[in-house]
Amino acid sequence: MTEGKEITKDPSWKTKVLVTGVLIGAATGLLAAYLLTQRTSEEEGIEMTPGEGVKLGVAVFAFLRQVTQLGD
Repeated sequence: MTEGKEITKDPSWKTKVLVTGVLIGAATGLLAAYLLTQRTSEEEGIEMTPGEGVKLGVAVFAFLRQVTQLGD
């Protein structure tokens, strides 16, 4: 259990965590956009119903909630 406490000894640990999070988020967003554009053709465009948008929003918030509970 002492390994979890070691991260706080480095004064720049917050910066490292933020930069890592930004990079992971950017890569995930890029991959999601790529997959979405590959799935649709140029003639069709991207159609999303309000219900699908709500489902996506709830899924994102559920994921973020799980991320915030990682250290507990």
